[in-house]
Amino acid sequence: MAAAVFFKVSLSSRVVAAALLWLLVAHGSSCAKHKSHKAAHAAPTPPPPSSDSSSSGSGGPGSGGYYYPTPSPPPPTSSSNGSSSSSGWLNARATWYGAPNGAGPDDNGGACGFKGVNLPPFSAMTSCGNEPLFKDGKGCGSCYQIRCLAHPACSGIPETVIITDMNYYPVAPYHFDLSGTAFGAMAKDERNDELRHAGIIDIQFKRVACQYPGLTVSFHVERGSNPNYLAVLVEHENGDGDVVQVDLMESRAEDASPTGVWEPMRESWGSIWRMDSRRPLQGPFSLRVTNESGKTLVADQVIPADWQPDNVYSSIVQFD
Repeated sequence: MAAAVFFKVSLSSRVVAAALLWLLVAHGSSCAKHKSHKAAHAAPTPPPPSSDSSSSGSGGPGSGGYYYPTPSPPPPTSSSNGSSSSSGWLNARATWYGAPNGAGPDDNGGACGFKGVNLPPFSAMTSCGNEPLFKDGKGCGSCYQIRCLAHPACSGIPETVIITDMNYYPVAPYHFDLSGTAFGAMAKDERNDELRHAGIIDIQFKRVACQYPGLTVSFHVERGSNPNYLAVLVEHENGDGDVVQVDLMESRAEDASPTGVWEPMRESWGSIWRMDSRRPLQGPFSLRVTNESGKTLVADQVIPADWQPDNVYSSIVQFD
């Protein structure tokens, strides 16, 4: 009798476990829950996938079903001529989430902090990246060419996407969880939906230089910033496209001239950098941006003394 009870319990447990696994596999999106990406980014362990419509995804069976604890090496840094420092393509897998012709998250943002990625210059050609691509936020803004060859609907023509979000549950060592727009862009003409119905596909990718014609590096002062706390989102960097360090220079109160002293800002989350101070910070502010290749760019007094939260301040400089 005891053995029979044990068998029933064991069988029941297996059924429950199988059901849970099926739900996870069928869930779709492997990206972070976008409305709480600050908390998710700071969490010591990855949170479970969201079940709301913003990340329920149409990626098909298997999207977000496996986690690789051993990190893959990061792909090569982009070179100035727009090609990967390695001439070959690397293998990856791709899924998609959100609306079929959307930009991914329902707020058109993501765990990098970028705003309105459905609009130019991002134009919904965006992707969540797993850790070798997202790089704990320092991969935000990186540009990659992707192409697919294996599926009959694949065009084989490279398309460029930008990392704007975090992928916590990869299905491969390199995993692009693309917007519906970006996933469909890899298809032959009039076969976008056919390719999206595939759910998970094998792709190839390589790092390329970002190009934002006509744009300069811009700085969005985040909501919640105040005289003692300045949080800045850095956007639209040509070349590497990413940011590994931001430094701030204040100005003198008496004549608004730069102090000549650079103070390092701290990465808050994604591509947002902050400065905390026990005294009011004195603008105008100059910002020095360093990218992954070690190149620096200085935007002199780009944020005025009378700055306001939720405003964008464009510089007159750009990476080569």
